[in-house]
Amino acid sequence: MTNLDLKQIKKVFFIGIGGIGISAIARMMFLDGKEVSGSDMSGSNITEELETLGIKITIGQSFELIPSDVDLIVYTIAIPHYDPKLFKQITDMGIIYKSYPEMLGIVTANKYTIAVSGTHGKTTTTAMIAKVLIDAEKDPSVIVGSLLKDYKSNLIVGQSEFFVVEACEYERSFLNVKPKILVITNVEADHLDYYKDLADIQRAFGEMVAQTENFVVYNSKDINTHVLVSEYEKASGKVQVVDYSKYLDQVPELAVPGAHNRLDAAAAYAVAEILGIQEGITQKSLAEFGGTWRRLEKKGVTAEGTVVYDDYAHHPTEVRASLQALREIYPKGEKNIVVIFQPHLYSRTKALFADFVTCFKEADRVLLLPIYFAREDKDESVSSEKLAEAMSKNGVQVQAFADFESAEQAVLALKLGTNDVFVTMGAGEANKVSEKVLKLV
Repeated sequence: MTNLDLKQIKKVFFIGIGGIGISAIARMMFLDGKEVSGSDMSGSNITEELETLGIKITIGQSFELIPSDVDLIVYTIAIPHYDPKLFKQITDMGIIYKSYPEMLGIVTANKYTIAVSGTHGKTTTTAMIAKVLIDAEKDPSVIVGSLLKDYKSNLIVGQSEFFVVEACEYERSFLNVKPKILVITNVEADHLDYYKDLADIQRAFGEMVAQTENFVVYNSKDINTHVLVSEYEKASGKVQVVDYSKYLDQVPELAVPGAHNRLDAAAAYAVAEILGIQEGITQKSLAEFGGTWRRLEKKGVTAEGTVVYDDYAHHPTEVRASLQALREIYPKGEKNIVVIFQPHLYSRTKALFADFVTCFKEADRVLLLPIYFAREDKDESVSSEKLAEAMSKNGVQVQAFADFESAEQAVLALKLGTNDVFVTMGAGEANKVSEKVLKLV
């Protein structure tokens, strides 16, 4: 949906402005000279940073917070789900309104857009591609679902035609973007509160492939991706297909651990070759890549010698990959890995329950927080307590907690020291535990 002339827009209000993606659009609008304001249910590091720029942010969520003189309302995609009344009020307002995915399509229109999609690895791959293009002096614009360490921002505004974006498949949001290059990291069952099944997810990715103009970069060894790309090739053959798994041998030694990061780097390598970037630049750039915010991010060391990490993993595949990566650094027997995990969504926990039971095998102890339900109603058929019971039967040392305070007290009682690695994990608020109870030096 690109039927919006941004030059005519003077005042913009963002609902859910603290979201990692939508905040980038807010920042972009502000830097473009527009009067930007917004609201969110709670404050965060992101909202605080936006406020330092001069963006007025109100904590709370109601129709009354929206200025009557705005030209455009941008809302987080979750609004229609968890506040349908507010969404109806917005639609009845008579003012132009767009979702974050629609705005992503608008700001990338008429650009050489490189869109990174997939169930896992989108953020890291986007960040790697961005760094390679920056180091190659391509001067790209970038929107990523995290904070780029070198820039401490989720947004880079470049002056060239290149635009690198992370494109999420939830509710087929990525179909708002029509890229020149599409990267598909992998395809798995996820977001089953929206999609019917894996086949439905594959169809959505197939639609994304169909509207890509030049190149599709994918991993032929990921069977779910291979199936949909192969089917499209047979039906059309419009775009050139590039298998990024062939670049694994060219990936240099990385500063970030894990097989999943090496795959992400291979995807970035493939994009760099498509764009004609010198191999030496790509090699050096990837070797220097230091990771992103909340992607197995080393937060520091406590006075007692405990190494603390924070990780966004919220799908069993991601949990397994992150823990395996940590074991590359801290082998079994050398360090105990203690994980505090917050399941993200009742629907995901329920649909992937059996996988969650088995994905923590590399951890020595797991503490489960209550399920972060976000856009869903509570589902009594699934809980952290039920997950803990099943994990325990599978040999995992695990305990579930009814609230954050109980979990925090349990962490303190562990008296973690030099033999321990502590990891906060999940897409919700698990990271707040370490911030509250572990003092980093």
